[in-house]
Amino acid sequence: MHTKFKYLAITALFLSASSAVCAMDLTKAYDMPDATEMIKKDLFPAAKKYTMPKSCDLNDPKAIARGKYMFHNLNGKKAKKPAPEGLVKFVEKKGKDGKVKKKAKQFGNCVACHNIEGAKGAGNIGPSLESYKANFIDTNARDAQFVYQKIADPRIDNANTHMTVNLTTGLFNEQEICDYTAYVVSDKTKK
Repeated sequence: MHTKFKYLAITALFLSASSAVCAMDLTKAYDMPDATEMIKKDLFPAAKKYTMPKSCDLNDPKAIARGKYMFHNLNGKKAKKPAPEGLVKFVEKKGKDGKVKKKAKQFGNCVACHNIEGAKGAGNIGPSLESYKANFIDTNARDAQFVYQKIADPRIDNANTHMTVNLTTGLFNEQEICDYTAYVVSDKTKK
């Protein structure tokens, strides 16, 4: 057979084979999850308004120390200093296999976006929290409830915020939000 005809015959054979494969319904050959349900799981719950619990002791030095620690660290695994009293660096999580495993506690790493006294590598994306007590608390411009709400769920007054949604999503619990609030509103000029 002439080379040109061999080429045409091979090409025709290839095209007919590939069109047969294309005509096959391959959707049954692989898992097709319902993306709608997957997306619903990833959506945040609606924004929620919170009231700071009466149990929040904003003057407790231990609460302020925990808030400071969480504010300046991203997770327990990488945090260099020991956790202050009442705060754990690791939590126990049950895996898919049912076994309990130790997992590093995720903290806020607020300094990635905010500046505050004593911050190393403080961010400039969010508003500065430096001298917060003097600028906002002492002048009655904002109160601790405002700070608590901002940390718990900042979407209440800014639906398009880039700040993490902490209490509504369960990233942090009420006590941890109290500790963050205590630290932000504390007088950091004391030595």
